[in-house]
Amino acid sequence: MKHSGKASLAALRLIGLSAAGVVALIAGAFVLHYLTWVLLGLWVLFTIFAFYFFRDPDPAVPAGPNLVISPAHGEVDVIDTTTEPDYMGGECQRVSIFLSVIDVHVQYAPVAARVACFKHTPGQYLNAMKTESAQFNENVFVGFDAAEPRGEKIGVRLIAGLIARRIVPWVRENDAVQRGERISLIQFGSRVNIYLSRRAKIKVKLGDKVIGGETVIAAFD
Repeated sequence: MKHSGKASLAALRLIGLSAAGVVALIAGAFVLHYLTWVLLGLWVLFTIFAFYFFRDPDPAVPAGPNLVISPAHGEVDVIDTTTEPDYMGGECQRVSIFLSVIDVHVQYAPVAARVACFKHTPGQYLNAMKTESAQFNENVFVGFDAAEPRGEKIGVRLIAGLIARRIVPWVRENDAVQRGERISLIQFGSRVNIYLSRRAKIKVKLGDKVIGGETVIAAFD
């Protein structure tokens, strides 16, 4: 599948950087002998955690017309009506998903579509557990012009958090994507918002655990 393996490459980069730091400390004789084994042990634990955190399972993308699938793994903690003027054009529905540090952090296209809008906004790094982080934190907004229903607008906002300070998008404006295709990686805990028109029928409820690329978030009649 497209972009498969990129999350593992991100893990390998972090592991490589941490290994270089450990080797530099040991080679520079900046640590006592017994601390060498402590550092090596910590590095092994970090390596195990990095591979776990950057895991990237292939989603079982559901078939069916007019479905909107979850762009992220995590817990639905906000379902409301909000205003998104830049792409959605005003009032719309919002479903917000909180990603803890133990969730998969790869994100997926909610529909087959063309990327009609791509906007990076610098900002703060508030705790992503706070819903206001969507307003103030660094984020990337991706607007999808859906192929089904044709012309329907769907927005996804990728939000950095207190620990998650790097959003790695894999799509750009005018890219064509398929439903369930990998579109980005947010490193460590974060939040993802999906914006839908009032026509969409929300299929999840507060507290639901959703699986990115698999769980049906909404549908259009």
